[in-house]
Amino acid sequence: MSAELSAHGLRVEFTTRTGRVARALDGADLVVRAGEVVALVGESGSGKTTLARSLVGLTRPAAGEVRWEGRPLDRSTRGLKRLRRHAQLVLQDPLGALNPRHTVYESVAEGLRVHRLVAGSGRTETELVAQALASAGLRPPEGLFLRYPHELSGGQRQRVLIAGALALQPQLLIADEPVSSLDASIRGEILALLLRLREELGLGVLVVTHDLGLAWNIADRIAVMYLGRVVESGPTEDVLTSPQHPYTQALLSVVPEIEGLEPVVLRGEIPDPTRIPAGCRFHPRCPALASGEADAVAEACRHTALAILSGDPEGHRSACHLVASREEVTHDPASRAAT
Repeated sequence: MSAELSAHGLRVEFTTRTGRVARALDGADLVVRAGEVVALVGESGSGKTTLARSLVGLTRPAAGEVRWEGRPLDRSTRGLKRLRRHAQLVLQDPLGALNPRHTVYESVAEGLRVHRLVAGSGRTETELVAQALASAGLRPPEGLFLRYPHELSGGQRQRVLIAGALALQPQLLIADEPVSSLDASIRGEILALLLRLREELGLGVLVVTHDLGLAWNIADRIAVMYLGRVVESGPTEDVLTSPQHPYTQALLSVVPEIEGLEPVVLRGEIPDPTRIPAGCRFHPRCPALASGEADAVAEACRHTALAILSGDPEGHRSACHLVASREEVTHDPASRAAT
């Protein structure tokens, strides 16, 4: 069985300065397995980073659970250390994530020391650090050993972060907006690196991004988040060529790489997570409801809550009253006979 990290009904809450409770996650399901690339997409404020941090135990959920290889996550110090040996998080801002007082060598060697991986490896620490840097595309690695983060380019800093994760030989890599601050040419190099690591090492990768175009180029599966929940998920080709949820359709319509779609401008911003709308949480901004396309299910959209979308990696599914009503018509023999 391949390594598997999964979230089941996760709810993460934060108390604001005014004393209100904000639900950053409100029932999120997701599965990431070794050997595949999963893209977690959505606007800023949708809960993507909170879900990524929850998967590696950096954020404790108020409800639901994280499972590692089918078992509930052991949140003891020893249990979290064991998980992070196999599932590594690469943070969004490499300049902020790297200690400015540590050389490249020290940054990459830190994980090896924490997990005591040099002893019994048959190799020296220097050899393991050099191998990790080379695997991340930094060659010759010895030339970077004594350099500091401020002496590196943005792409090099991102590769150093990835090298620090690779030094532990993990099975899963969780990359939070790994290319958002990089030039287009460097973006392509980092994405190619992630795909190469999947092919050569069997590494599973969860890419957290707001960019559906990036997901199109790299992911096997896509999960679309909105206001703390996954609202659509499935194989990349299915989701991006036949998006079901109006939110996914709107996000896809403004991707430059996708031609032939009329841009959909969503009204307003993601709602305040202290005031999650009743019914479908997307209904205040839904183009289908605003245009009258969803009139038949408008009452349900505004007042009937949707079930949490299963994280099952098989199949293409979405949490939407309009989609559900269409599926009911498709599967109703009487409706088919009438048509």
